[in-house]
Amino acid sequence: MMATASKARGHLLASATVLVWGITFVSTKVLLTVASPIEILFLRFALGFCALCVLHHKVTRFMGWRTEALFAAAGATGVTLYFFMENIALTMTSASNVGVIVAVSPLFIALIASFVTREERVGGRFFVGFALAIGGIALISFEGAEAGGLGLEGCLLALLAACAWAVYSTLVRRIERLGLPVIATTKRTFLWGLVFMLPFLPLMGFGQGADGAGIAGLLDPVMLANLAFLGFVASAACYATWSAAARIIGVVSTSAYIYLVPVVTVACSVAVLGEPLTWRIVVGVTLTIAGLFLSEKRSAKK
Repeated sequence: MMATASKARGHLLASATVLVWGITFVSTKVLLTVASPIEILFLRFALGFCALCVLHHKVTRFMGWRTEALFAAAGATGVTLYFFMENIALTMTSASNVGVIVAVSPLFIALIASFVTREERVGGRFFVGFALAIGGIALISFEGAEAGGLGLEGCLLALLAACAWAVYSTLVRRIERLGLPVIATTKRTFLWGLVFMLPFLPLMGFGQGADGAGIAGLLDPVMLANLAFLGFVASAACYATWSAAARIIGVVSTSAYIYLVPVVTVACSVAVLGEPLTWRIVVGVTLTIAGLFLSEKRSAKK
Protein backbone atom coordinates (compact mmCIF):
# COMPACT_ATOMS: atom_id res chain seq x y z
CA MET A 1 0.00 0.00 0.00
CA MET A 2 2.79 2.42 0.92
CA ALA A 3 4.68 1.58 -2.28
CA THR A 4 1.57 2.29 -4.34
CA ALA A 5 1.02 5.62 -2.56
CA SER A 6 4.65 6.54 -3.13
CA LYS A 7 4.41 5.79 -6.86
CA ALA A 8 1.20 7.79 -7.08
CA ARG A 9 3.03 10.71 -5.48
CA GLY A 10 5.83 10.35 -8.01
CA HIS A 11 3.41 10.44 -10.95
CA LEU A 12 1.64 13.43 -9.40
CA LEU A 13 4.92 15.33 -9.05
CA ALA A 14 5.90 14.57 -12.65
CA SER A 15 2.46 15.65 -13.92
CA ALA A 16 2.57 18.90 -11.94
CA THR A 17 6.07 19.67 -13.23
CA VAL A 18 5.25 19.24 -16.92
CA LEU A 19 2.07 21.26 -16.41
CA VAL A 20 4.16 24.14 -15.10
CA TRP A 21 6.78 23.79 -17.83
CA GLY A 22 4.09 23.78 -20.49
CA ILE A 23 2.60 27.00 -19.13
CA THR A 24 5.98 28.83 -18.96
CA PHE A 25 5.91 29.62 -22.69
CA VAL A 26 2.56 31.37 -22.31
CA SER A 27 3.68 33.16 -19.14
CA THR A 28 6.83 34.44 -20.86
CA LYS A 29 4.78 35.57 -23.87
CA VAL A 30 2.60 37.66 -21.54
CA LEU A 31 5.66 39.25 -19.89
CA LEU A 32 7.14 40.14 -23.28
CA THR A 33 4.42 42.76 -23.66
CA VAL A 34 6.11 44.88 -20.98
CA ALA A 35 9.70 43.59 -20.73
CA SER A 36 12.47 42.61 -23.12
CA PRO A 37 13.81 39.02 -23.48
CA ILE A 38 17.01 39.81 -21.54
CA GLU A 39 15.07 41.47 -18.70
CA ILE A 40 12.75 38.50 -18.27
CA LEU A 41 15.69 36.10 -18.44
CA PHE A 42 17.80 37.89 -15.83
CA LEU A 43 14.98 38.61 -13.38
CA ARG A 44 13.59 35.08 -13.68
CA PHE A 45 16.88 33.40 -12.82
CA ALA A 46 17.84 35.95 -10.19
CA LEU A 47 14.61 35.07 -8.37
CA GLY A 48 15.21 31.35 -8.96
CA PHE A 49 18.77 31.60 -7.62
CA CYS A 50 17.58 33.40 -4.48
CA ALA A 51 14.94 30.73 -3.91
CA LEU A 52 17.54 27.97 -4.27
CA CYS A 53 19.83 29.77 -1.80
CA VAL A 54 17.01 29.64 0.75
CA LEU A 55 16.44 25.94 0.08
CA HIS A 56 20.16 25.12 0.16
CA HIS A 57 22.12 27.84 1.94
CA LYS A 58 25.44 25.97 2.05
CA VAL A 59 28.10 27.02 -0.47
CA THR A 60 29.44 24.14 -2.55
CA ARG A 61 33.20 23.90 -2.19
CA PHE A 62 35.50 24.67 -5.11
CA MET A 63 36.39 21.36 -6.79
CA GLY A 64 39.02 22.52 -9.27
CA TRP A 65 38.94 24.57 -12.45
CA ARG A 66 38.00 21.62 -14.65
CA THR A 67 34.85 20.99 -12.59
CA GLU A 68 34.09 24.70 -12.37
CA ALA A 69 34.36 24.91 -16.17
CA LEU A 70 31.71 22.19 -16.34
CA PHE A 71 29.32 24.30 -14.24
CA ALA A 72 30.16 27.38 -16.32
CA ALA A 73 29.45 25.57 -19.58
CA ALA A 74 26.15 24.27 -18.17
CA GLY A 75 25.17 27.79 -17.09
CA ALA A 76 26.09 29.24 -20.49
CA THR A 77 24.13 26.65 -22.51
CA GLY A 78 21.23 25.66 -20.25
CA VAL A 79 20.45 29.06 -18.75
CA THR A 80 21.85 31.96 -20.80
CA LEU A 81 21.80 30.60 -24.36
CA TYR A 82 18.74 28.36 -24.18
CA PHE A 83 16.37 30.73 -22.43
CA PHE A 84 17.60 33.83 -24.26
CA MET A 85 16.99 32.23 -27.65
CA GLU A 86 13.65 30.87 -26.43
CA ASN A 87 12.56 34.31 -25.21
CA ILE A 88 13.54 35.97 -28.48
CA ALA A 89 11.79 33.22 -30.45
CA LEU A 90 8.61 34.03 -28.50
CA THR A 91 8.75 37.58 -29.87
CA MET A 92 8.86 36.20 -33.43
CA THR A 93 6.37 33.35 -33.39
CA SER A 94 3.59 31.86 -31.28
CA ALA A 95 4.03 30.23 -27.87
CA SER A 96 2.54 27.05 -29.35
CA ASN A 97 5.26 26.86 -31.99
CA VAL A 98 8.11 27.47 -29.55
CA GLY A 99 6.75 25.01 -27.00
CA VAL A 100 6.48 22.21 -29.55
CA ILE A 101 9.83 22.83 -31.23
CA VAL A 102 12.01 23.01 -28.11
CA ALA A 103 10.45 19.71 -27.02
CA VAL A 104 12.56 17.92 -29.65
CA SER A 105 15.73 18.48 -27.61
CA PRO A 106 15.85 14.74 -26.66
CA LEU A 107 16.55 13.98 -30.32
CA PHE A 108 19.64 16.17 -30.27
CA ILE A 109 20.67 14.72 -26.92
CA ALA A 110 20.58 11.26 -28.53
CA LEU A 111 22.70 12.44 -31.47
CA ILE A 112 25.32 13.87 -29.10
CA ALA A 113 25.28 10.67 -27.01
CA SER A 114 25.76 8.56 -30.14
CA PHE A 115 28.26 10.55 -32.21
CA VAL A 116 30.10 12.78 -29.71
CA THR A 117 30.26 11.13 -26.28
CA ARG A 118 29.71 7.61 -27.68
CA GLU A 119 27.53 6.65 -24.71
CA GLU A 120 24.65 5.27 -26.78
CA ARG A 121 23.90 3.95 -30.24
CA VAL A 122 21.03 5.08 -32.41
CA GLY A 123 19.39 2.88 -35.03
CA GLY A 124 16.82 3.05 -37.78
CA ARG A 125 13.91 3.60 -35.40
CA PHE A 126 15.56 6.76 -34.09
CA PHE A 127 16.03 8.25 -37.55
CA VAL A 128 12.43 7.49 -38.51
CA GLY A 129 11.31 9.27 -35.33
CA PHE A 130 13.69 12.15 -36.07
CA ALA A 131 12.23 12.53 -39.58
CA LEU A 132 8.67 12.54 -38.19
CA ALA A 133 9.51 15.19 -35.60
CA ILE A 134 11.30 17.43 -38.12
CA GLY A 135 8.35 17.01 -40.48
CA GLY A 136 6.04 18.18 -37.71
CA ILE A 137 8.26 21.18 -37.03
CA ALA A 138 8.28 22.04 -40.75
CA LEU A 139 4.48 22.07 -40.82
CA ILE A 140 4.33 24.33 -37.77
CA SER A 141 7.02 26.66 -39.15
CA PHE A 142 5.41 27.08 -42.57
CA GLU A 143 2.07 27.74 -40.88
CA GLY A 144 3.62 30.73 -39.13
CA ALA A 145 5.42 31.91 -42.26
CA GLU A 146 2.27 31.80 -44.40
CA ALA A 147 0.39 33.73 -41.73
CA GLY A 148 2.59 36.69 -42.65
CA GLY A 149 4.55 36.87 -39.40
CA LEU A 150 8.17 36.06 -38.61
CA GLY A 151 7.19 32.51 -37.84
CA LEU A 152 9.99 30.83 -39.75
CA GLU A 153 12.80 32.82 -38.11
CA GLY A 154 11.27 32.28 -34.67
CA CYS A 155 10.92 28.55 -35.25
CA LEU A 156 14.56 28.32 -36.37
CA LEU A 157 15.67 30.13 -33.22
CA ALA A 158 13.56 27.74 -31.11
CA LEU A 159 15.29 24.83 -32.86
CA LEU A 160 18.69 26.30 -31.99
CA ALA A 161 17.48 26.65 -28.38
CA ALA A 162 16.67 22.93 -28.41
CA CYS A 163 20.24 22.24 -29.55
CA ALA A 164 21.60 24.37 -26.70
CA TRP A 165 19.46 22.42 -24.22
CA ALA A 166 20.83 19.16 -25.64
CA VAL A 167 24.40 20.31 -24.94
CA TYR A 168 23.36 21.39 -21.45
CA SER A 169 21.71 18.01 -20.75
CA THR A 170 24.89 16.23 -21.82
CA LEU A 171 26.91 18.38 -19.41
CA VAL A 172 24.40 17.69 -16.62
CA ARG A 173 25.07 13.97 -16.97
CA ARG A 174 28.70 14.64 -16.10
CA ILE A 175 27.76 16.97 -13.26
CA GLU A 176 25.51 14.28 -11.76
CA ARG A 177 28.57 11.99 -11.45
CA LEU A 178 30.05 14.41 -8.93
CA GLY A 179 27.55 13.11 -6.35
CA LEU A 180 26.46 16.55 -5.16
CA PRO A 181 22.87 17.44 -4.13
CA VAL A 182 20.70 18.43 -7.10
CA ILE A 183 19.78 21.80 -5.57
CA ALA A 184 23.47 22.59 -4.97
CA THR A 185 24.47 21.86 -8.58
CA THR A 186 21.42 23.70 -9.94
CA LYS A 187 22.27 26.75 -7.81
CA ARG A 188 25.86 26.74 -9.10
CA THR A 189 24.61 26.44 -12.70
CA PHE A 190 22.12 29.28 -12.20
CA LEU A 191 24.90 31.49 -10.78
CA TRP A 192 27.10 30.95 -13.81
CA GLY A 193 24.16 31.61 -16.11
CA LEU A 194 23.58 34.96 -14.37
CA VAL A 195 27.30 35.80 -14.65
CA PHE A 196 27.22 35.22 -18.42
CA MET A 197 24.18 37.49 -18.73
CA LEU A 198 25.86 40.47 -17.01
CA PRO A 199 27.95 41.74 -19.99
CA PHE A 200 24.85 41.75 -22.20
CA LEU A 201 22.56 43.70 -19.85
CA PRO A 202 23.82 47.22 -20.78
CA LEU A 203 24.30 46.24 -24.43
CA MET A 204 20.71 45.05 -24.79
CA GLY A 205 19.05 47.92 -22.94
CA PHE A 206 18.29 46.30 -19.60
CA GLY A 207 15.75 48.49 -17.82
CA GLN A 208 14.21 49.91 -20.98
CA GLY A 209 11.38 47.38 -21.16
CA ALA A 210 9.53 46.35 -24.29
CA ASP A 211 10.04 48.86 -27.13
CA GLY A 212 11.94 51.21 -24.81
CA ALA A 213 8.91 51.88 -22.63
CA GLY A 214 10.67 50.99 -19.36
CA ILE A 215 9.87 48.04 -17.14
CA ALA A 216 7.40 49.82 -14.86
CA GLY A 217 4.80 47.53 -16.43
CA LEU A 218 6.28 44.67 -14.39
CA LEU A 219 4.78 46.29 -11.29
CA ASP A 220 1.34 45.32 -12.56
CA PRO A 221 0.01 42.50 -10.31
CA VAL A 222 -0.57 40.17 -13.27
CA MET A 223 2.99 40.71 -14.55
CA LEU A 224 4.47 40.28 -11.07
CA ALA A 225 2.55 37.04 -10.68
CA ASN A 226 3.90 35.75 -14.00
CA LEU A 227 7.46 36.71 -13.07
CA ALA A 228 7.16 35.06 -9.66
CA PHE A 229 5.72 31.97 -11.34
CA LEU A 230 8.70 31.73 -13.69
CA GLY A 231 11.31 32.45 -11.04
CA PHE A 232 10.07 30.61 -7.96
CA VAL A 233 7.91 27.83 -9.41
CA ALA A 234 9.24 26.99 -12.88
CA SER A 235 12.94 27.73 -12.31
CA ALA A 236 13.41 26.69 -8.68
CA ALA A 237 10.66 24.41 -7.36
CA CYS A 238 10.27 22.35 -10.52
CA TYR A 239 13.89 21.23 -10.48
CA ALA A 240 13.23 19.74 -7.06
CA THR A 241 9.87 18.15 -7.97
CA TRP A 242 11.29 16.65 -11.19
CA SER A 243 14.25 15.14 -9.33
CA ALA A 244 11.93 13.78 -6.64
CA ALA A 245 9.67 12.19 -9.25
CA ALA A 246 12.68 10.57 -10.93
CA ARG A 247 13.81 9.07 -7.62
CA ILE A 248 10.33 7.64 -6.90
CA ILE A 249 9.18 6.25 -10.27
CA GLY A 250 12.48 6.15 -12.17
CA VAL A 251 14.06 8.28 -14.88
CA VAL A 252 12.39 6.41 -17.77
CA SER A 253 8.85 6.75 -16.41
CA THR A 254 9.43 10.39 -15.49
CA SER A 255 10.88 11.29 -18.89
CA ALA A 256 7.74 10.00 -20.61
CA TYR A 257 5.85 12.95 -19.15
CA ILE A 258 7.93 15.31 -21.31
CA TYR A 259 5.66 14.40 -24.24
CA LEU A 260 2.84 16.28 -22.50
CA VAL A 261 4.71 19.62 -22.43
CA PRO A 262 3.87 20.70 -26.01
CA VAL A 263 0.27 19.56 -25.54
CA VAL A 264 -0.07 21.74 -22.44
CA THR A 265 1.60 24.67 -24.22
CA VAL A 266 -0.68 24.50 -27.25
CA ALA A 267 -3.82 24.17 -25.09
CA CYS A 268 -2.81 27.14 -22.88
CA SER A 269 -1.78 29.25 -25.87
CA VAL A 270 -5.17 28.76 -27.49
CA ALA A 271 -7.11 29.31 -24.25
CA VAL A 272 -5.13 32.22 -22.77
CA LEU A 273 -3.50 33.99 -25.71
CA GLY A 274 -6.15 33.22 -28.30
CA GLU A 275 -3.60 31.71 -30.68
CA PRO A 276 -5.14 29.90 -33.68
CA LEU A 277 -5.39 26.12 -33.74
CA THR A 278 -5.14 25.14 -37.41
CA TRP A 279 -4.96 21.71 -39.01
CA ARG A 280 -1.24 22.21 -39.71
CA ILE A 281 -0.53 22.90 -36.05
CA VAL A 282 -2.56 19.86 -34.94
CA VAL A 283 -0.82 17.58 -37.45
CA GLY A 284 2.55 19.14 -36.67
CA VAL A 285 2.16 18.58 -32.92
CA THR A 286 1.02 15.00 -33.53
CA LEU A 287 3.99 14.22 -35.81
CA THR A 288 6.46 15.83 -33.42
CA ILE A 289 5.22 13.91 -30.37
CA ALA A 290 5.01 10.66 -32.37
CA GLY A 291 8.59 11.19 -33.55
CA LEU A 292 9.79 11.83 -30.01
CA PHE A 293 8.03 8.74 -28.72
CA LEU A 294 9.41 6.55 -31.52
CA SER A 295 12.95 7.86 -31.15
CA GLU A 296 12.96 7.18 -27.40
CA LYS A 297 12.92 3.46 -28.23
CA ARG A 298 16.06 4.19 -30.15
CA SER A 299 19.18 2.99 -28.51
CA ALA A 300 21.11 0.41 -26.61
CA LYS A 301 23.80 1.06 -24.04
CA LYS A 302 27.28 0.07 -25.06
